[in-house]
Amino acid sequence: MDETTRGWGSGLIGVMIFAGSLPATRAAVAGFTPLFLTSARAVIAALIAAALLVALREKRPERDDLVSLTLIALGVVIGFPLLTALALTHITAAHSIVFIGLLPLSTAIFAVVRGGERPKPAFWVFSCLGSASVAGFALRESGGASLTGDLLMLAAIIVCGLGYAEGAHLSRRLGGWQVISWALVLALPFTAALALATWPPEWTGIGAPAVAGLAYVSVFSMLVGFVFWYRGLALGGAAGVGQLQLLQPFLGLMLAALVLGEGIAWTMVAATGLTILCVAGAKRFA
Repeated sequence: MDETTRGWGSGLIGVMIFAGSLPATRAAVAGFTPLFLTSARAVIAALIAAALLVALREKRPERDDLVSLTLIALGVVIGFPLLTALALTHITAAHSIVFIGLLPLSTAIFAVVRGGERPKPAFWVFSCLGSASVAGFALRESGGASLTGDLLMLAAIIVCGLGYAEGAHLSRRLGGWQVISWALVLALPFTAALALATWPPEWTGIGAPAVAGLAYVSVFSMLVGFVFWYRGLALGGAAGVGQLQLLQPFLGLMLAALVLGEGIAWTMVAATGLTILCVAGAKRFA
């Protein structure tokens, strides 16, 4: 198996782990506020990451790496979770998928700007078609829009794309799990302060599903998923492997159907099939 194929395989595992965030977050927000959930997941993941870095005696990043780690922390540890949590107070979760469909395109653009990647012209055609497929499905299923919510989601997509591309570039030298671990530790002072500021006044009424949801997004969505995701981006190229994110909304909705008993519409099946074809095309020309 060549390096590129291993990268796509690792990236797919990362996307499958991230897809579980949808039902897990829905369960968690039944007991926790979005701001506490955003900060607590980062704090828990950072503590685990710090323990691993110390136990394995990992070498500290060089001073030149701090800029990249800061961009990663601002993008995927703080920016994306916080901005999406704020956006979801103005728009529905279904409407937010419109913007999630733009995330692979954002990642690809930053992979060119920051990582020096040069996909073929046909790649951009498939990438845009895939994004349009996801966005079109979401627009059909979503409720009303909000300018504030839309602007927050757009900002979230931009900073997350930057964080993904920056992490892929740095992972080639430091390693995938080391990059996300150092980024989590770097963001810990801010996330810990936010967690304390939004600490729930009462814990007795918080159910087991909410706690389980918090545990999943903390350990898997915030840490384990990034181990596979950054490795995949580094091996297979951020622009190409990043297109796998187009499948994340559909995988998340399928998991929600299995875990939460939500229905699956024929439009989702059709959009998923078209998206898979676009991802395959993007892989061919990346």
